[in-house]
Amino acid sequence: MTDTTPPPQVWPTLRARDARALIRFLVEVLGFEETVVHGSGDRVDHAQLSWPEGGGIMLGSQRDDPDDQWPLRPGTFGAYVVTADVDAVHERAAAAGAEIVRKPYDTDYGSHDFTVRDPEGNLWQFGTYRGEPR
Repeated sequence: MTDTTPPPQVWPTLRARDARALIRFLVEVLGFEETVVHGSGDRVDHAQLSWPEGGGIMLGSQRDDPDDQWPLRPGTFGAYVVTADVDAVHERAAAAGAEIVRKPYDTDYGSHDFTVRDPEGNLWQFGTYRGEPR
């Protein structure tokens, strides 16, 4: 059997008021891939969405538990997602009626980016900048 588990990476996490709707938005509008979703009914205990070009995010439903060990406020998340085709992601998001915060633009450090807000209020910036070599 071949192990297809990805190598160690950073996986940002967030909470959502309506996690199932956020998952639909991220998959259908922005192009993430639903890898796994655990929970029942409207509640999402854990979801992993993979980005086709590498990495991804994890998310779950907001919890109204004073003992919550991961008390993240919905709508306060921001992420930078690397993609080779910013314009295609932008066109997909715009065609779906997503709130485009900033249309595609070029940065002074050579990246091509755009920013979109999801239905929870989180900001997603997509760009070509892959970081500096170590």
